[in-house]
Amino acid sequence: QVQLVESGGGLVQAGGSLRLSCAASGSIASINVMGWYRQAPGKQRELVADSTSGFSTYYADFVKGRFTISKDNAKNTVYLQMNSLKPEDTAVYYCHAARGPSRYWGQGTQVTVSS
Repeated sequence: QVQLVESGGGLVQAGGSLRLSCAASGSIASINVMGWYRQAPGKQRELVADSTSGFSTYYADFVKGRFTISKDNAKNTVYLQMNSLKPEDTAVYYCHAARGPSRYWGQGTQVTVSS
């Protein structure tokens, strides 16, 4: 099992910044992808950004140029730096990790962007 604990959500004005953190523990060997999804009220969960064990990154078009995903392997932590936030970025943000066919999720952290 892999446990994921997120932190860093909150309320911010449009144009502001937040940094989300996700600390992984447990059976973390061979995790090959860590990243972030989000889910707004009434909408499906959508991929925001991913980081692979091979140091490749992926960003959804709607966050390119504004969000940056990074990892601290020594701390088993992945970060999502979110700049130039928009009201439409308001959602619960979920950390995820993939190890082979297995997928793990954090509990989610609320991000609210006011206009």
